[in-house]
Amino acid sequence: MALVEGREAGITPVKYDPAEHDPHKLGARAEPDGGYKGPASKRIITGYGFWIFLLSDFILFSGFYAAYAVLSHATAGGPGPRDLFDLRIVALETGFLLLSSFVCGLATIATNQRSMLWTQVGYFLTGVLGLGFLLLELSEFGRMLAIGAGPQRSAFLSAFFALVGLHGFHVTAGLLWLGTMMAQFWAKGFRPDIMRRGVCFALFWHALDIIWVGIFTNVYLLGTIP
Repeated sequence: MALVEGREAGITPVKYDPAEHDPHKLGARAEPDGGYKGPASKRIITGYGFWIFLLSDFILFSGFYAAYAVLSHATAGGPGPRDLFDLRIVALETGFLLLSSFVCGLATIATNQRSMLWTQVGYFLTGVLGLGFLLLELSEFGRMLAIGAGPQRSAFLSAFFALVGLHGFHVTAGLLWLGTMMAQFWAKGFRPDIMRRGVCFALFWHALDIIWVGIFTNVYLLGTIP
């Protein structure tokens, strides 16, 4: 009935050809429910692969966490966490790092919007805050070394310097990576491969925040509880 009305209105019906919509010919893959879905984009595949790398990094930090947990009371008669940790400085470090992660997220949004100005501004502020965190951490290490509380003083301090220093090394590597990302976006624009590198950097930087929250809680907060 509808076909007859269409012809009377002067509308030429279009014949449906199932072959033109065959998902197998379109390069799609079958789903368990019988539907079809196209292959994942390179951005998703790259992000997934980088998360696998980050999981291996989490395993590395888990080993250092475990060592610190075992050795945290092995002070050998020397200073312990309550004698050395200044929670005001540590809170400031944490604020710098968390804020840098937030700004990094804004920079990622700017890259998705292809805004060069705000991408560079976001990355620059991320670097400044990350550098502020690193300088505070180095000042904390310097203060401990000045009073003879270095990693050679006790097993507790060896585990502390190893764990927190490993995180600081990652932050340093992240800052160097950040500088290269700013240069690549500026020189090459928003090419797909550069965008994917930006996604990996953002995942790396946010992962450093996750690790630091664990350090802040288990090392500093629990270490200063009477």
